[in-house]
Amino acid sequence: MKAAIIVFPGTNRERDMAVALERVTGRKPLMLFHRESELPPGLDLAVLAGGFSYGDYLRCGAMAAQSPAMHAVKDFADRGGHVLGVCNGFQIMVEAGLLPGALLRNASLRFLSMDCHMRVERAGTPFTSRWQQGAVFRAPMAHGDGNYFADDATLDRLEGEGLVAFRYSTEKGEVTEAANRNGSARNIAGILSDNLRLCGIMPHPEDLVDPLMGGTDGLPMFESLVDNFATA
Repeated sequence: MKAAIIVFPGTNRERDMAVALERVTGRKPLMLFHRESELPPGLDLAVLAGGFSYGDYLRCGAMAAQSPAMHAVKDFADRGGHVLGVCNGFQIMVEAGLLPGALLRNASLRFLSMDCHMRVERAGTPFTSRWQQGAVFRAPMAHGDGNYFADDATLDRLEGEGLVAFRYSTEKGEVTEAANRNGSARNIAGILSDNLRLCGIMPHPEDLVDPLMGGTDGLPMFESLVDNFATA
């Protein structure tokens, strides 16, 4: 699996993401600066990592969404490429129109930095095939604007078409208001595109891929991607 991480001014999780990708592929991912107008040939996966691109000015991800690299990422997605956006990467994806909805200020109006639990709402996708439906895993969250919002029609469509990938839950998989710390609509933590090739998620699975990190809860996401390209 050949992967590239897009690096914007203010990105700060690219090394975390590189560690996760190298663990499952055995090769270092490419680091592409935001001014690059083309993605390398033969690329399987483009990754938008977490951080505070452009200092989160205007709106989180709004300026990054207009960068030359994002125009290349959109072309890549239109050609059938896979894209993963985590935290700020998810914000960039919705600002770029790659995924529906918006990420608003957390309901508490506070920056959240803590572990959370998520329930896998759809297994069998390029991002979730290593999990069973309904599996629960832990991941750190670190964001001030992670409150997923969409209008009711969009939310109903995401639900009806099985495009909700992850939902905030308790450790036992119960979807409760208390488990939904940022106030996201319907406890949504991550969504998929219509063709299942794009995924945006707010918490950070890349930060739990090794026992030395405190666990391997996030590893199945990256193993799923490797499996997808191994069988493609």
